Amino acid sequence: MRFINPKTDFAFKKIFGSSESKDILISFLNALVYNSESVIQDLEIFDPYLSAKITGLKDTYLDVKAQLNTGEIVIIEMQVLNVEAFTKRVLYNAAKTYSLQLDAGQGYRFLKPVIALTITDFIEFKNTDEFISRFVFKEKIHNFNYSENDLELVFVELPKFQKSLEQLETLTDKWIYFMQSARLLESVPETLESVPQIQRAFQIANQTNLTREELDEVEKRELFLQDQINAITLAKQEGQAEGRTEKAVEIARQLLNILDDETISRTTGLSLEEIQRLRS
Repeated sequence: MRFINPKTDFAFKKIFGSSESKDILISFLNALVYNSESVIQDLEIFDPYLSAKITGLKDTYLDVKAQLNTGEIVIIEMQVLNVEAFTKRVLYNAAKTYSLQLDAGQGYRFLKPVIALTITDFIEFKNTDEFISRFVFKEKIHNFNYSENDLELVFVELPKFQKSLEQLETLTDKWIYFMQSARLLESVPETLESVPQIQRAFQIANQTNLTREELDEVEKRELFLQDQINAITLAKQEGQAEGRTEKAVEIARQLLNILDDETISRTTGLSLEEIQRLRS
């Protein structure tokens, strides 16, 4: 068997955001947000293919969005590339989702808490070895919670998780291992198969259960993602070797149709103003 890579946006939505994924997403969120406790009993998944885009920011998509039976809204994003201002984008998505709940004339009392769960395939917080980090509003000196702590940011950094298959213990361990390793496996390990929701996630991810169109889409997404990774790697290597010279400008021109301005700036060393002049 071969499984699609759950780190790509198409596969992530297919596994966790489809109409048949409710119990899978409940298990996944209980594992990553609630430390393997069965806090979530039910939820409603919003169609990720129709309502996932957050307007007002270039190429900002939420992979999956759901409302829990307790009222909280959870937005989930899988991020493979560490692009410029990424953490600002996470905060923007959470704040935008929070503010868009109200219709004209509705009172603030109708606002529901928003949890932004972000899974990264890179290390974002170098000052901790913990692979799950949670952020809420707290008083700066005395460290008590804000009275309406309606925004929570949860980050899962996959590279920090170093457990082998034999070391998996909790539901959290098993879901993170699935995210890390599903693409590399040829069969479902017994340890993971013992969790019905993970077993079903593997069934959805099994390439033999996909249509020809879905397989083509998976291949396109993976090729595009690999092109972006290669472009960033090349730009960093050549940019470091050449410095801020005409070579950096040449690389930036090659990336204009592939990456956004902030990522090009980060990888080439050119300023945003210089890149915007190249576009014009």
